[in-house]
Amino acid sequence: MISFKEVSLHNKRDDCWVIIHGQVYNLTEFLNEHPGGSKVILKFKGLDATTEFEKFHPKDMMDRFLKKEYHLGRIDPATITADTTTDSIQTKATYQLPPLSSILNLYDFENVARVVLTPDAWAYYSSGGENELTLQENQAAFKRIWFKPRVLVNVKEVSTSTTIMGTKSSLPLYITATALGKLGHPEGEVVLTKAAGTKGIIQMIPTLASCSLDEMINAAVASQTQWFQLYVNADKKITRNLIERAQSKGVKALCITVDAPQLGRREKDMRVKFENDAPDVQGNRDMNRNQGAARAISGFIDPSLSWDDIPWLKSVSKVPIILKGIQCGEDAVLAAKAGVQGIVISNHGGRQLDTCRSAIECLKEVMDDLRTANLDGKMEIYIDGGIRRGSDIFKALALGATAVGLGRPFLYAMSSYGQAGVEQAIDILKEELEMTMRLMGVTSIDQINRKHILDENLSNRSTVIRDGLSESVYERMQVIPVSKL
Repeated sequence: MISFKEVSLHNKRDDCWVIIHGQVYNLTEFLNEHPGGSKVILKFKGLDATTEFEKFHPKDMMDRFLKKEYHLGRIDPATITADTTTDSIQTKATYQLPPLSSILNLYDFENVARVVLTPDAWAYYSSGGENELTLQENQAAFKRIWFKPRVLVNVKEVSTSTTIMGTKSSLPLYITATALGKLGHPEGEVVLTKAAGTKGIIQMIPTLASCSLDEMINAAVASQTQWFQLYVNADKKITRNLIERAQSKGVKALCITVDAPQLGRREKDMRVKFENDAPDVQGNRDMNRNQGAARAISGFIDPSLSWDDIPWLKSVSKVPIILKGIQCGEDAVLAAKAGVQGIVISNHGGRQLDTCRSAIECLKEVMDDLRTANLDGKMEIYIDGGIRRGSDIFKALALGATAVGLGRPFLYAMSSYGQAGVEQAIDILKEELEMTMRLMGVTSIDQINRKHILDENLSNRSTVIRDGLSESVYERMQVIPVSKL
């Protein structure tokens, strides 16, 4: 066995040893091969990097991918001291959290997460594009839709169950793809997998997960449905391999992100220099580490992706294709004509082009244009962005959506309370949706239609309704007094 004193002597760029899970590795020759760049490894030269490694990589990664000659042996546990890890690592702050039973809505989870997450994690999860107007509009738009309740209807028994892309679901919602789950919880996206399985809803697995595909698939229960979200790589061979690997693991749909030929300016994220390692999925070697987590992990995305590529993607996919990121009726019509099985109306959570419309406003246009083109019913329609209440789900269904996706709220619940938090978030949405259905006089999802809502003000963005709950978690840039620097 190797003593820690021996490891600590190898603390230079041309002589770099690192401890991970009790094993000692000589990473000197690997520094320039590391997809995330050498800097993150050099931060741990001569030290134990296990805590940081586990945030972003599966435990067996070193055995699967690192050359055997880099494996030096086990560390002698008797020689390990409190100084074996770098003190520069950010860890989640320790707070006395409110009891989970006291969490009443999704905004409560966000308030807690804002406190407990590290600055880089909060910046990545919460940031929007530029002035973040679309980020705010995503929620504000739902408040411009009003209900038209019906009374004296027998609503003793209400069911929120539905069918989504051929799969039974306990709710008309799914957990949408979000990257870097381990920034918020040491188990990362596996927590979302387990909660989705427990509650009987679909999980969309992200390309840029900090867990491996195998870990998320293996964490699922036997009856669970998972979709795979795909960023198309500029190298078609890599894209094909990703699709085939996901299909071989049993995913039921391929969700192709089409709204990210270039990432938006997420300035809150960009202010926090991204120091963490990158996911190992795409092999991005020329990583920009100066402008936040999003830009640090996304250099592989193909900006030339176009409608001409849809036939090729259909040819390599054995499962239904869903285009994620549709934002107007014209593109929805093109998607239907292209023969895909579904679309997600989405502005990437307000993280791309600022001052584009909310997903719920686009949904109204999409449904109208599809009806005009005699293409309604040709594919399933989903939306994500701004959904925080069960009543928001009802409004989306009334406008024609099959189901809705939520991302950030589940990240906040996971970061604050783990799997139990995510499960409670799903329960809250279910309870709110059931209440809305009863008060609206409907007992099943298929009874919800446009007659239940008043949406004439949806496109009137000059109508402002103050919302103290959402405003309380919106973060503005803080200026630190000189005396505290």
